[in-house]
Amino acid sequence: MASTAKAVEPVISAAWGKPQSWTLDSYRSRGGYDGLKRALTMEPQAIIDEVKKSNLRGRGGAGFPTGMKWSFVPKDSPKPKYLAVNGDESEPGTFKDRYILENDPHMMLEGIAIASYALGVHTCYVYLRGEFKFQAERTQAAIDEAYKAGIFGKSMLGKDFQLDCYVVRGAGAYICGEETALLESLEGKKGWPRLKPPFPAVVGLFGSPTVVNNVETLASVPPILAKGAEWYAKLGTDKSGGTHLVCLSGSVNRPGVYEVGMHTTILELIHDDQYGQGMPKGRKVKAVIPGGSSAPVLGADELDVALEFEALKMKQTMAGSGGVIVMDDATCMVRSLWRVARFYAEESCGQCTPCREGTPWQTRLLRKIEEGRGEPGDIDMLSNVASSIAPYPPIGLGNTICALGDAAALPTHSFLMRFRDEFEAHLREKRCPFGEHPWGSYGDWS
Repeated sequence: MASTAKAVEPVISAAWGKPQSWTLDSYRSRGGYDGLKRALTMEPQAIIDEVKKSNLRGRGGAGFPTGMKWSFVPKDSPKPKYLAVNGDESEPGTFKDRYILENDPHMMLEGIAIASYALGVHTCYVYLRGEFKFQAERTQAAIDEAYKAGIFGKSMLGKDFQLDCYVVRGAGAYICGEETALLESLEGKKGWPRLKPPFPAVVGLFGSPTVVNNVETLASVPPILAKGAEWYAKLGTDKSGGTHLVCLSGSVNRPGVYEVGMHTTILELIHDDQYGQGMPKGRKVKAVIPGGSSAPVLGADELDVALEFEALKMKQTMAGSGGVIVMDDATCMVRSLWRVARFYAEESCGQCTPCREGTPWQTRLLRKIEEGRGEPGDIDMLSNVASSIAPYPPIGLGNTICALGDAAALPTHSFLMRFRDEFEAHLREKRCPFGEHPWGSYGDWS
């Protein structure tokens, strides 16, 4: 279809594709670090208030208001304060943060500098997914430039404020994308999530106040300081300021990372010429996962909804980490859920019984149904197992320390809610109506 979606002013991706966009010279030529210059003339609390007024919400999954999160850090703590950047982008269907690190890392670094000055942080760790070797190298090169330019180090653009920044690569564990597991990993421990409270803002890294922010979240901060909170807030909706990056994958003609407005709908993202450019010839949309594989799936008749936190919440799903996965009418929903469930079974840290026992149980049941060996009662058993991990709806009532249990159970609940007829067809026909799966054997447990 022709382009009908409302035009979006790019904020994060404006420089992507320009020559040497990842270098300090290129970034400064575009007004880079102007936001930091303004921030250094302000009181720290005024910076936090500006971010609050912008309605910037976290871009890592939960969508928590960023300024509010910053305000939780105690101002009178005698302990050092830390900033941890969550670049452990491991959610299936999500691949936006790596583009920031590859194309414009200084935008994130400026956000780090502003946040650190506002919070009184003198040490920042950028925690990146273990597989991000190239992205880590590019980020480190940008940090080296920032030190040479007097942005990081003993002073910040001439201001008597020291900030040191370090890149740390994980070992490829999905669980370390959970903020407290990330902190455990930074401390050199096994990446097991912590009980909350206490929350990281009070007791975080090394037992000290810590803010954990996503890469895109911090990259969104410099434009707010450079152009003002009101400008940024007006780009979005009442409760969600700015634009955001979404990752479009699956059965579309042009998958990719796109910067969209909070008003942009899933249908526009799939079909509009400036985004996905429609479905492959002869195919129709069957379902869409709107926020990474942990987000509850939507049916084809539910897609005229904005890619925005509150709008998707009304559909009992979530914007999550921005991973929009499109499935067409040739897709087997049992097989798709089996693949999603297997991922979470593999990535469970094993700390909590419902997750440790429930995720492989889901996977075994789904494999049994998909291979035509399902029995009466298996679908209800699958639903019961998912409910034991995390009831649904609403989202967020899980029985585990962290949200990985929710992430494993929510797809099961939503697939069964919207596509139960396919599960029943597998039992009735004692085979997969969509043909044999191409993966081969995964072992007895899977």
